[in-house]
Amino acid sequence: MSDDQTVIEARGLYKIFGSRVAEAREMVDAGHSRAEILKKTGATTAVVNSSFRIAKRETFVIMGLSGSGKSTLLRLLNRLIEPTYGEILIDGEDISQLGPSALREIRRRKYSMVFQNFGLLPHRDVTENVGFGLEIHNVDESTRRKKSLEAIQVVGLEGYENSPVQSLSGGMQQRVGLARALATDPEILLMDEAFSALDPLIRTQMQDELIELQSRLHKTVVFITHDLDEALKLGDRIVIMKDGIIDQIDTPEGILTNPATEYVATFVENVDRSKVLTAGSVMHRTPALATHKDGPHQAVRTMQHEDLSSLFVVNQNREYVGLVRIDDAIAESKKGGRSLDPILQRDVPTVALSTSLRDMIPLAGSTALPIPVLKEDGVLAGIVTRAALLSALSKESGET
Repeated sequence: MSDDQTVIEARGLYKIFGSRVAEAREMVDAGHSRAEILKKTGATTAVVNSSFRIAKRETFVIMGLSGSGKSTLLRLLNRLIEPTYGEILIDGEDISQLGPSALREIRRRKYSMVFQNFGLLPHRDVTENVGFGLEIHNVDESTRRKKSLEAIQVVGLEGYENSPVQSLSGGMQQRVGLARALATDPEILLMDEAFSALDPLIRTQMQDELIELQSRLHKTVVFITHDLDEALKLGDRIVIMKDGIIDQIDTPEGILTNPATEYVATFVENVDRSKVLTAGSVMHRTPALATHKDGPHQAVRTMQHEDLSSLFVVNQNREYVGLVRIDDAIAESKKGGRSLDPILQRDVPTVALSTSLRDMIPLAGSTALPIPVLKEDGVLAGIVTRAALLSALSKESGET
């Protein structure tokens, strides 16, 4: 989760379609299946007792198979579908109690939606489609065009401002839909299977572009998908639903390494974990470090005490600066050297906390040294040894 501030909170949400909703709720709370409830009451339990919080700037992915309730849950969050029971809080305000006028205002200020089928107007060009949301909010034409052109630039459609939308490829049309959502500068983006209709290559490109956009725009994104690989790639946290019930909410890594139910375990059993598990998940703290104030004699002493052949060096802010080997430190000490600078190796490859295990394989193959793992500010977070990497990869492939 990228921010501690809760933007969206769901408390005990239910959506039951049918006339005998009270009876259906009693049955579902008693543990009866969706099929049993439908047979006895004629009611469909689309969302059952769902509670969660979504943080500011988080990409929160809701996934499940067709009929799992994921799209219904998304539409409950802005009351496009009315909840049967429960509360929906946006920035602490319970919108389930708002009247039509106040609800429209919340939607206008807070939300934008991106749909699977793009929802574009075929008789309008790109700029007119992007500005449509602003138009229905009665934004004047000059401001509308300015904001539309800014959004078009954000999604990389410069040069297509006056193009008919029907002349664009599927991926470009989806960019138009995304630009239209961004033009109103919403706090929350609701994306309902936004990339599902695209060809695989274009879909991958749109996923990459969404990640890049999110790194710049920092929206709160609720993304619906039935594709686990897409969920793992995009989500800060993932919800997995079955028959209207949330089976698990966790980080991608948590979903993979600690599935909460047999259903979730079945979902993830064929996932290539090396693409998802990261340096941060397998690293450990280095047993010893040299600091900016240490000389070669102290470095040798530390390595001998810890039975090490090399030592990572950090500055006064714990930022990684390089590595020294024991042979070099001994030689420098014998020469009377007092600084590690002459023997400091600065070209040792490093990785970020988010680097996937798959991307680390070539590095592990090119060096026998542990791989330093750095935080965004350059601080040394830990190291990944070859043994730790191989152990994680062997677990991924099912070896023991």
